[in-house]
Amino acid sequence: MRIVTPRIGRRDALAGLAAAAAAQILPFMPVRAQGELPATPRQTEGPFYPEDWRGDADNDLVLVKGEAAKALGQVLHVEGRVLQVSGRPIAGSAVEIWQCDAHGIYRHSSDEGGSRPRDGGFQGRGRTLTDNGGRYRFRTIRPVAYASRTPHIHFKIAPQAGRALVTQMYVAGEPSNARDGVLNAIRDPRRRDSVIVRLQSAEGIEAGALAGRFDIVVG
Repeated sequence: MRIVTPRIGRRDALAGLAAAAAAQILPFMPVRAQGELPATPRQTEGPFYPEDWRGDADNDLVLVKGEAAKALGQVLHVEGRVLQVSGRPIAGSAVEIWQCDAHGIYRHSSDEGGSRPRDGGFQGRGRTLTDNGGRYRFRTIRPVAYASRTPHIHFKIAPQAGRALVTQMYVAGEPSNARDGVLNAIRDPRRRDSVIVRLQSAEGIEAGALAGRFDIVVG
């Protein structure tokens, strides 16, 4: 998979400032010294894995090049690390996310064309690489419910070596979590809890925004 590194610009500068602020709000936990971390559970990739990665597909899904307005919905800063079960960070992993817009519509031909138009100001999918510490970050929107699904964000992690991991991130406190079949198919409570992320105010990063940390363990 070819990853294009964007030039430094306004959005990159914003991301840098956000990262510095986020480090104070959501500090990274130290790498586990003993034992193994629970592997992040594998979940379904479909049915709306992005068909087209051309154009703007960076780690800021809220601003789309060529669009005047930013995405509808509440801004969410998601960051975390990609780790081995030993706790060692995995550098250079490709991390992709995709989710529906604030109307509950995916950027996908199978989900567009209905009575509600897709939000053109929402990028719909994004891609980045982990740094030397295994860290990644995205600026997106707080996920909303889709059909019978509880709010979630799809993740795909492709290390430089080994099998790719597809999983989903959920929001702590959502009443519909208890009824979501995909989430509750994870029988191990510890592993199920590992994909449920608590969101908190990120006023220090961006007015009105939320922030959450999602560490992903590739087992």
